[in-house]
Amino acid sequence: MRIINIIAWIILLIGGLNWLLIGIFSWNFVTAIFGGVPVLETIIYILVGLSALWLIIAPIINHGKISLWNRD
Repeated sequence: MRIINIIAWIILLIGGLNWLLIGIFSWNFVTAIFGGVPVLETIIYILVGLSALWLIIAPIINHGKISLWNRD
């Protein structure tokens, strides 16, 4: 589960930075990369949302712990 947590954090970090770019510059990084393929944009947004849900649910599954670096 440690790998899933790391991947979820990275995806959520990228999604958060995208929202920062949208808020400050009104520029969407995801649209700039995948603008010609709306299905890919939708998949990226779904992955960001699933990452957020996972990081909410993971500590509940692990009894209050979320493990990134330790093998606990």
